[in-house]
Amino acid sequence: MSIKVGVLGAKGRMGSEAVKAISAANDLEVVAQIDLGDSLDQLIASGAQTIVDFTHPDAVMGNIEFAINNGINVVVGTTGFDEKKLNLIKGWLAANPKVGALIAPNFGLGAVLMMQFASQASKYFESVEIVELHHPAKVDAPSGTAARTAELITQARRSVNKEAMPDATTSALDGARGAKIGDVPVHSLRLRGLVAHQEVILGDLGETLTIRHDSIDRTGFMPGVLLGVRKVGSTPGLTFGLEHFMDLK
Repeated sequence: MSIKVGVLGAKGRMGSEAVKAISAANDLEVVAQIDLGDSLDQLIASGAQTIVDFTHPDAVMGNIEFAINNGINVVVGTTGFDEKKLNLIKGWLAANPKVGALIAPNFGLGAVLMMQFASQASKYFESVEIVELHHPAKVDAPSGTAARTAELITQARRSVNKEAMPDATTSALDGARGAKIGDVPVHSLRLRGLVAHQEVILGDLGETLTIRHDSIDRTGFMPGVLLGVRKVGSTPGLTFGLEHFMDLK
């Protein structure tokens, strides 16, 4: 039996790619395509079992609440999640314990691996900083991927009691050293011609290591979207990060 999927933000760049990828999969079926101004009641009428949300940070929480309250699993690629929003989602899921929700800062399998590799490498280097580069239509900075990478690196470094990174800066313009997330400075670039790119630069005496991921086309995110759709229904509760659906052991 096919998994019935509703795509929210279906006319957007990521949403339209998701519609094509899900439609092409033998085990999945697009039963609802919802965009700005459309009623979420279409999800119920169509029998959607899972939604994929590529909308906007201002709309996504209402979409998630509606889906969970109606027993529909959730796969979210929209960014802008903080601890407060995640706790709200956990509360909705607590009242509907059979529902699964995946919040994925990035659906690129290569991007997920980049985050994992950077986290592991950061235990062995004195310093690490992140540069993320995106198209100028992106509404949030830094990106969800960069924030998640910084969180994973911070956790990894603290797990081995790494000392604070050296930085002799005593005078700087606001933002010159980036935005610090956990222990990691993050720098955001917004330029026409880019899609989604990230560098993690690690340094120590006599060497540096750069781990870079480039999304050349939005189709590259679709294998991760399909993985999320297939796994979320059998994974109740909140899952933050696609890596939990990947065999990375």
